Amino acid sequence: MKIRDLLKNRQGPLFSFEFFPPKTAEGEEALFRTMAELKAFRPAFVSITYGAMGSTRERSVAWARRILALGLTPLAHLTVAGQSREEVEEVLGRFVESGVENLLALRGDPPQGERVFRPHPEGFRYAAELVALIRARYGEGVSVGGAAYPEGHPESESLQADLQHFKAKVEAGLDFAITQLFFNNAHYFGFLERARRMGIHIPILPGIMPITNYAQLRRFTEVCGASIPGPLLSQLERHQDDPKAILEIGVDHATRQVAELLEAGVEGVHFYTLNKSPATRMVLERLGFRPGA
Repeated sequence: MKIRDLLKNRQGPLFSFEFFPPKTAEGEEALFRTMAELKAFRPAFVSITYGAMGSTRERSVAWARRILALGLTPLAHLTVAGQSREEVEEVLGRFVESGVENLLALRGDPPQGERVFRPHPEGFRYAAELVALIRARYGEGVSVGGAAYPEGHPESESLQADLQHFKAKVEAGLDFAITQLFFNNAHYFGFLERARRMGIHIPILPGIMPITNYAQLRRFTEVCGASIPGPLLSQLERHQDDPKAILEIGVDHATRQVAELLEAGVEGVHFYTLNKSPATRMVLERLGFRPGA
């Protein structure tokens, strides 16, 4: 099922889950156990991120097939970083041949330790170019999503410049977008308002990450540029050595975030699960959503 159709025909808000590539066979099995557990909440789609610089090209296609075999709808991430146009086209074709109908078109990040993105000499510079390629090859045969940055992409010189880049992706053919994680809903609502004023009307799904680990949170926010509200940060710092307290603080904050977003009428919420089910399950259950319901 194409995500654009799921969004168009939804009966209430949609939920979706994101996972990252496991590094071992044991991690892969644990990942799919988590996915099977969260399947009970009837996600609209699930995704596994694409390895840095195209490092998971082979396994990404296999994971998409396995998600389909579970009876779930995969959203295949595809980046252009570190890959030639030919390599990107090859894996794109394999995704579609495997039955994937939904793609998240991304530029990708610089290699670890580097600050500046350098395109492959035979590759793409921008995600908008990837969106255009997908549309040229497959037209409306696939649904295409992209990334949005409520607080601006770390490399953008301003929020307005970032929004212009986002609009270029939309004009190239995006059906929907998923935001980078954020912890203050005001950033999402502000971004949505600016996008609508610019004439961007595609669904923009908020990305929410329930906090489960303080040190991990600091690493993530340093990379992606997401800010942590002062009161929340103070709470986390006071309890940083107490995993149970951190989990409770994180789940409580995410639950309040999602409740406000749903009250505002968002089309859906995308959860960054960190490959674990408990925190996401807790948020959904506190909001009154039950497995199998």
